[in-house]
Amino acid sequence: MNLRAPVTLLDVAQRAGVSVATASRVLNGGDRVPRPELQERVRAAAAELGYTPNAQAQALAKSSTNVVGILVHDIEDPYFAAIANGVMRAADERHLLVMMASTFRDAEREIAYLSSLRAQRARAAVMIGSRRTDADQLARTATEIEAFLASGAGLALVSQSGMPAHTIEPDNRAGAADLARELVEQGWRKFGVLAGPEELATARDRRDGFVAGLAEAGLEPVAVQAGEFTRDGGHAAAGELLDREPGLDCLFAVNDVMAVGAMSALRERGIDVPGQLGVAGFDDIATLRDVWPGLTTVRLPLEQMGRRALELAIEGGDPRTETFAPEVVLRESTSKR
Repeated sequence: MNLRAPVTLLDVAQRAGVSVATASRVLNGGDRVPRPELQERVRAAAAELGYTPNAQAQALAKSSTNVVGILVHDIEDPYFAAIANGVMRAADERHLLVMMASTFRDAEREIAYLSSLRAQRARAAVMIGSRRTDADQLARTATEIEAFLASGAGLALVSQSGMPAHTIEPDNRAGAADLARELVEQGWRKFGVLAGPEELATARDRRDGFVAGLAEAGLEPVAVQAGEFTRDGGHAAAGELLDREPGLDCLFAVNDVMAVGAMSALRERGIDVPGQLGVAGFDDIATLRDVWPGLTTVRLPLEQMGRRALELAIEGGDPRTETFAPEVVLRESTSKR
């Protein structure tokens, strides 16, 4: 006897050409109503497939709380803290209660936290992190995201493209390429790159963008050194790079905290910045603007990115990506004397 597999909400969404979240809001209800033409497509697909809405899902979609979850990779990192601050301010203006958890860059913990928010009937969540490249982890994360959205909740991600949800994405490649052009114009030629972990797409995009910017001037990095995406990672990577390539004249770190760690390593070696070696970073973290010499970097509107992520999560609708443009900020750490 052949038993036909039950029709799922995912089947309906695929037939209608919409997201699972949109299909759920049409068939299970909720406080964010899709456009009439989308409703019509979803109901037609459900009728064609013989889909029967789940009563429990309908009840859940109509009884979410006022809780918004923030999942952040590392709250001690000023980059993530600034974005989270934007989310929290936007949530406070809407009288929403915020629950925040640090995942410590652990994909399994991130999935577990999102599942917990779903069980608690959170109204929305914002996931802030640097996307990893492990295919299996990405697939498991995407599955949980689909389940979260199917429950009727809203979701947006920051710096984690490729997922089936709203995404806020800084243009890391373009920003790093612009920085490379500016540094070459200032007269720097022998570059070392503190590249961050290879498995982090954010670090890789910034490294590749910087290398592409140098290539336009007919240059390439003298050396590239991987390291942790932290202050200590920058300190260690700078030391290893200088031991291997003593002839460098400028270091580019793929984030500001790595750059600050590198500057500390240079001070310990008695190397003057920028007199003997220039240093540049990426992010323009507000808490690091008092560092001397002032750090040349690439500015991202971090709090604005967090605010927009919360808005998208609350608004719902079909997933879309919004890109934020960076801006090069030249300061004393690369100033030619």
